[in-house]
Formats: sequence, structure tokens, C-alpha cells
Amino acid sequence: MKKYAEFSKTEFEILCKTQDEFTKEFSTDLFPNWFYDQESELLRLYNENGEEIFFKYIPVGTYSLNSNSWMWSWNNEGSIEKSKNETLKVKNIGEKNGFDFLIKGLLDCDVNDCWSLTAISKKVIGGLGVYCIKSKDLLKYMILNELYEDTTSKAISKMKQMTVDCGIHGFRRSAFICQHLNREEKKGFEESFDSHKGMDLDDEDDFAAWCDECEQVRVDKDGWNEESEKFAKIKLVCEDCYFELKECNK
Repeated sequence: MKKYAEFSKTEFEILCKTQDEFTKEFSTDLFPNWFYDQESELLRLYNENGEEIFFKYIPVGTYSLNSNSWMWSWNNEGSIEKSKNETLKVKNIGEKNGFDFLIKGLLDCDVNDCWSLTAISKKVIGGLGVYCIKSKDLLKYMILNELYEDTTSKAISKMKQMTVDCGIHGFRRSAFICQHLNREEKKGFEESFDSHKGMDLDDEDDFAAWCDECEQVRVDKDGWNEESEKFAKIKLVCEDCYFELKECNK
């Protein structure tokens, strides 16, 4: 364990130095807000003045503040980023040297250990810098491996629609459902238009769905109006929650 302690301490000290250089070069301190998209593997940093910067990222791991546990991204089934397999290179280093912290997919540790694990990952994988985001009680650590400068791309346009901070799925595009839709019992699933996950939306479109009962009220009241909307009590969810509910209620 002493050998690992020395190794992680050295890489953490190196990261502190290189991270200072990274922060100065890209002025990341000027962008306190963030979005990230697992599908495109893009991180958007922005501020209230409309200034923004984009990076391609590699997910390293997540830390639960509730269970005080770290999960490597290669072991995270909820992570859809293809680049997460890059962290298997770190696992290989752990196997060669007998470093349990780098081998176990899920491990109990202190939150301070996360930066050492991220520092080691950057040494093995490479990259410009690292970043940590907090969503509810979960910290997500990532390597920023490329500045993404094509701000007119379809990936950027799609990403800017993602405005919901979901406690389960992180930042996702917004969607709207009636109060009755849930994951426990089928209520039917009526939509404004046929949808599929990840589809491009026009600026005026939103994912929106309601149950069979709300559909009957809507028809009886001649469409969406004060009465039918009062019955539906439409609420905001993220895109991933929307399609999970669609699967449960169809």
C-alpha cells in the first residue's frame, strides 16, 4: 500500500501543477456554470455573459457523497460514453502493480482520494486538464482531452437544449409530462408527436406526454385549456426520465 500511496501522491502533485497551467490557459475560472452530454461526450462551460467554451471529455469515475464510494467509469452501466473504456488502461496498471484502488470497480474511499485517482488517470490516458462536476450528491470526475471549437455543429445545437438538472441522469434536455405518469403502473402514453430518444427537435418543439385519462379530459374539454391543464398538472422532467416513463406506460 505504501508503494501506491507514494505513486498517487506524486501524480496528485503533478496534477496540481499542470491543472494551474490548464486553468490559466483556458480561463476556466471565468465559467462557473456547466452542462455535459454523455452521447456527444461534450462539456460546456459558460457564464452569465453568454461566454462559453467546449471540451471533449473522458469520464474517469463518480463519487457518491451518500455512500462515500468511488465507481470507475468502466464499471458504470449508467455511463453511455464510449470513451469510458479508456480507463481500462488505468485498471491494467493497477493489475500489473497490485494497486487495489485501480482494480476494483467500486470501492470505499475518502473524497480526497478522488483527485488522486483522477491524477493517475490523466497520467495514463493523457489530456489537457481535469474537471469535476457536482449534481445532487454525486461528483463526476472527467479528463478534458480536447478543446471543441466547432460551435456551429449539430452536437452543440442539440446540447444547448439541455437545461434540466436531473438528480438521476444529470443535465438533459427538458420534457413535460402529466402528474399521473409513473413507473409503477401503466397509464397510457399520449404524445404531441412520435418521438425517440436523441432525436433532433425544432426550436419550438418539446417532448410532451400525458396519460389516457388526461387525453379523455382533453377531448371532452375541446383541447388544452384552463380546465384540462388543471387536471393534468403538467410537470418538468428530463429527456431520459421521459423515455423511461414512455417504456413503462406504453
